[in-house]
Amino acid sequence: MKRAAAAAPPPIRKQRSILFAKFPPGQVPEASAFLTTIDKLEVEPRDQPRTVGVAYDLHHHCLQEIDHALEERGYHLDNTLLSKMLRALVYYVEETQLHNLDAPRRPLKRSQSEAYTHAWERHPHGDHDDTPPEWREYK
Repeated sequence: MKRAAAAAPPPIRKQRSILFAKFPPGQVPEASAFLTTIDKLEVEPRDQPRTVGVAYDLHHHCLQEIDHALEERGYHLDNTLLSKMLRALVYYVEETQLHNLDAPRRPLKRSQSEAYTHAWERHPHGDHDDTPPEWREYK
């Protein structure tokens, strides 16, 4: 049986809401129009005022990159404490997911047991017999 060549990783789809500041007014439609020009980024309407929904694959975009692009274009994101904390949490989670995707996979149990085995061999304990081998086999 032939194995298939390594396929592309499965998408990690994210759906986020971007909340804009109250001032200047009218920036939400302009920001939505700008976001539709970004490749592989879906813009979704939201019922809440001052909010734009975005959906993307984490392999292509992250919220921090999208927010930075908006701020560079002069749009003002909501800067309440709750919004800042939520954004920071999402940035951290997405960065961690991306980091974990690049991490090499290795069996955790095997490496743990090897570490304990090596530590046990080096640690003096009561199961060690100092009798020379020739005396242990004397009959």
